Amino acid sequence: MSPGFTEPSPEAALRARALRLLARREHSRAELRRKLAPHVEEGIDLDALLDDFTKRGWLSEERFVEQTVRAKSRRFGPLKIAHHLREKGIGEAEIAQAVALARGGESESLESTWRSRFGRIPADAAEKARQVRFLQGRGYSLQSIMDLLRRVDSRR
Repeated sequence: MSPGFTEPSPEAALRARALRLLARREHSRAELRRKLAPHVEEGIDLDALLDDFTKRGWLSEERFVEQTVRAKSRRFGPLKIAHHLREKGIGEAEIAQAVALARGGESESLESTWRSRFGRIPADAAEKARQVRFLQGRGYSLQSIMDLLRRVDSRR
């Protein structure tokens, strides 16, 4: 060590680690807690640190949800986005709002995904089933997929 350099306190080191994680991207509270937990030393209150970050506006689940919906709604449907948010520890009320937000652009997103992957009406039942399975895997509802296929088929 160089002269005059002192190790940061364990709490300062944990705070710096949390700030580095948040500087890269938004995190949910549960996700940040999971990432920081292995680095918590005796006597450090992780919940107090997270509460402080929330109070200062550095940690915001609302911002995390909005950013996630914006980023994922181009490629995925509302059901997949909701599943992702549940995995990150977001509450059901916030997920319901996120799904409502994602459903606003679902039709355009679904059609864009379908066109980029398939681009043509299924020739037979097997091809239709394959397209439906793919789109359901991307998080779109069966009703939305069937509506899209009927709409595109009627344009022919």
